[in-house]
Amino acid sequence: MVDTAPRTASKQQKTAPERPADTAPPKSARTAASAPQPASPAHPSIDVATLGRQLLGTWADLRLAARERAAHPDLQRIEGQSMAEHRERVLGQLKILVDQKAVHRAFPTSLGGFDDHGGNIAQFEELVIADPSLQIKAGVQWGLFGAAVLHLGTEFHHETFLPDIMSLKVPGAFAMTETGHGSDVAAIGTTATYDEAKQQFVINTPFRGAWKDYLGNAAVHGTAAVVFAQLITKGVNHGVHAFYVPIRGAKGGFLKGIGGEDDGLKGGLNGIDNGRLHFTNVRVPRENLLNRYGSVAEDGTYSSPISSPGRRFFTMLGTLVQGRVSLDGAATTAAAMALTIAITYGNQRRQFNAASDTDEEVLLDYQRHQRRLLPKLATTYAQIFAHDEFLVKFDAVFSGAADTDDDRQDLETIAAALKPLSTWHALETLQEAREAAGGSGFLAENRMVGLRQDLDVYVTFEGDNNVLLQLVAKRLLTDFSKQFAKADAGAMARYVVAQTADRAYHGTGLRSLAQTIADFGSTARSVSELRDEQTQRELLTDRVEAMISEIAGRLRDARKLPKADAAAAFNRNQNELIEAARAHGELLQWEAFTRALAKTTDPGTKQVLTWVRDLFGLGLVEKHLAWYLINGRLSPKRAQAVTAYIDRLLERLRPHAQDLVDAFGYGPEHLRAKIASGAEQERQDEARAYYAAQRAAGTLPVPEKSKKK
Repeated sequence: MVDTAPRTASKQQKTAPERPADTAPPKSARTAASAPQPASPAHPSIDVATLGRQLLGTWADLRLAARERAAHPDLQRIEGQSMAEHRERVLGQLKILVDQKAVHRAFPTSLGGFDDHGGNIAQFEELVIADPSLQIKAGVQWGLFGAAVLHLGTEFHHETFLPDIMSLKVPGAFAMTETGHGSDVAAIGTTATYDEAKQQFVINTPFRGAWKDYLGNAAVHGTAAVVFAQLITKGVNHGVHAFYVPIRGAKGGFLKGIGGEDDGLKGGLNGIDNGRLHFTNVRVPRENLLNRYGSVAEDGTYSSPISSPGRRFFTMLGTLVQGRVSLDGAATTAAAMALTIAITYGNQRRQFNAASDTDEEVLLDYQRHQRRLLPKLATTYAQIFAHDEFLVKFDAVFSGAADTDDDRQDLETIAAALKPLSTWHALETLQEAREAAGGSGFLAENRMVGLRQDLDVYVTFEGDNNVLLQLVAKRLLTDFSKQFAKADAGAMARYVVAQTADRAYHGTGLRSLAQTIADFGSTARSVSELRDEQTQRELLTDRVEAMISEIAGRLRDARKLPKADAAAAFNRNQNELIEAARAHGELLQWEAFTRALAKTTDPGTKQVLTWVRDLFGLGLVEKHLAWYLINGRLSPKRAQAVTAYIDRLLERLRPHAQDLVDAFGYGPEHLRAKIASGAEQERQDEARAYYAAQRAAGTLPVPEKSKKK
């Protein structure tokens, strides 16, 4: 008999009913090896309200206020609008945000802000609920254009330019990316050459590939831009710097020397007027150089508080890391929304008479449906906890509480590690959730296809994901090499051996996982170590360290090679470097989840969250089983046990799936998806009542099969 108890669409009501006794997981799944620890409740339940508060994170009240704002129809997307209509609607919505004082939190108190950088990002991320186009256009105006003036400019620029940026009197573009150079900002072609006689910078895009491209606000609305260009004075190129450049006049036409094009219809985010800009001998005053990190005197003399050109460049770009921070959070929010829609629908939609002659199965009772959605739910939980820690780190750096070079480098590395994982996960989750909802998921009214289109570009803007992971890998290699700055090849070899043999097997308990002689008997015995928190930590940590140490050993002598040969050596290891960086990001997420779990006090919630954390951690091990087997970290028997135990975890988590998504806290006004509104439950109840009445009255036609018996 399948579960026939109605499951509501929103956990704003009560905890979902317990599954009937005759649908409890088979007894074999409740063996000693997979049972809860003795101190845990035998039949745990989730305190949804308390868990929901924990998921909101450090800036919970600001997030709730932002969600209330995002629930207002005036800020929400209207499906089916033309591109022009959508663009004008979003511009109008920015004005609403200004009127509500919802976008000034990160700006100085002297200008009407709050100097609250973490809270600003927390509330900004929630705009994705209303419309990703609104979120990104707001991000362009205040998180890129305005933030560039704030972080790269000085008090003069703040007082001169920021008030009109904050009020939207001056809509602006962030002109960094070029048609020919995206992630490789250091190589952009636009130049700003200082003219000593007139004390002006002359800005040029010397060839077509140097046109500034894909710029929000550039096609229609922008009247100024922060333009990144190679600063040239006295015949010396001092690298990329930023300049405040007016681009349109009062009537909307381009100013002299400036031209542009509309990027036109895109795959998503069509409420943003992306476009191209080019410059021909465009002159701006010397004072328009945003000169916090580099200045040019009247006579053309260049000076900077940072003597190293490379360090100066990365410091300037590092001040703009908030874009990656917000994308990590917004992508995670989109994944959580998609899972709320799909799991709510899967708890109500019925299909096929698998276990009953009269009732169809609830979709989420099928193991494959659980396999499709619950591991992604576990990953989303890990991302939420990791993102809150990330945001706390960001706030500490930008508030000045922890603003050393090391702090900034750590922040940039974390951003480059987490943003790729969360944006890729969002696309995968939106697609899987769409498919799990069948044809209903393909309807625009159920949000998932629109969100999938809008978030597609998240994986390539603010840094292409693979390029970002390469940056992470280089940082890992740098940290690794510091341990061996004066070591000889023999010391390196001994370290590699220690990493791949002594440490992995003898120092951490992983030795028993790789032993095959003792691997006989039940699966329960094989999973006993895998359930251990420390074992999961060691498995995930060991993979990162072993991969980095092996690559470092191969690249150790590359610095002594000619430039072309060194580049070739690095290129041969590029794929493995990116995989190592991805493994590092996954470890960061697992660690954050584990720290959040330690803060959970309600016993039932803690038990269920432990299962979710284990599903995430062992899911990572399962995804990389080939590596663990090839490198001797797991025996074949233990590898089989990983998958078997994941299946058990899915059974355990099945009754709690609705609670876990309801804890995200999204109401119907946020989801705006009919299949998650309760309408499906009403349809199912109506159909079942109809057939029940037919059976009771004896008027239900007899199936042909029964007549042939």
